[in-house]
Amino acid sequence: MDRRSFLLSLATTAVIGPARAQSAPPSLSVREAHEANKAGKLVLVDIRTPEEWADTGVPDGAIKLDMTGSAFEVRLAALKLDHPGKPIALICRTGNRTSTLQKTLTARGWKELVDVRGGLLGNPKDKGWLAEGLPVTSYQ
Repeated sequence: MDRRSFLLSLATTAVIGPARAQSAPPSLSVREAHEANKAGKLVLVDIRTPEEWADTGVPDGAIKLDMTGSAFEVRLAALKLDHPGKPIALICRTGNRTSTLQKTLTARGWKELVDVRGGLLGNPKDKGWLAEGLPVTSYQ
């Protein structure tokens, strides 16, 4: 492992903690993602649609980037360049789209993508952002 890869793995571990399993993609609970975003340790990206943002609001501090919009991946790459060394945490409504997107992008060579489990509304396994009482910003 070269020096840069080693340092990158240390930085990632500091944000997302030790890997759960070698094959498990990195993920955080909504509370962990909120705290890491607040501390400036990651970039939180809400990949939902404008209709969904209007319905529930946007997680406080999240960057809105509609995954169905044109040039989504190019815009995500630009965010990565704007925030070098910081993992990008993806959040959606329930965690389903972010998990799938994370796997797809990782297969294309993306690194440091983190799935925010539970999304805004939660799912049977994970509490969502709203259920945890985390702050949201209204979307106009």
